[in-house]
Amino acid sequence: MQGYKISTDTNEMDIDVIHGFIASTYWAMGIPRIVMEKAIKNSLCFGVLTESGVQVGFARMITDQGTSAYLADVFILPEHRGLGLSKWLMQNIMAHPELQALRRMLLATRDAQGLYTQFGFNEVVDPKGMMQILRPDVYQPTPAKSWKNNILI
Repeated sequence: MQGYKISTDTNEMDIDVIHGFIASTYWAMGIPRIVMEKAIKNSLCFGVLTESGVQVGFARMITDQGTSAYLADVFILPEHRGLGLSKWLMQNIMAHPELQALRRMLLATRDAQGLYTQFGFNEVVDPKGMMQILRPDVYQPTPAKSWKNNILI
């Protein structure tokens, strides 16, 4: 896409921009920077950058690169939306060589089903087989818990 590039090199990515955006989302409100850094380090990441290297979008695939993956933290900054960047980002993710032979890819979204269905994602046919542990307030500090050395104590 003219004026932009997509990189999987996390050294090119701006953690301040990524963390700043993700920490304000409904799915990871208040995520500590150290946790976001660990998540990036342990995922296959895709950064949308201007040609001059300014971070404007991001996504990460949590994957073993053999059997399964979970797509997370997808965003395009508001001032860069409407240019087709999210579709271009998804095209690059779905074409990545390490993601071609996976049995299952998952994601969760409140409001972007229209984007993801274009790339083959559908609602789970039989959600009775799916289970989860959900801790929506895990990043919110309380007197009883805090983060130390990347561990919730």
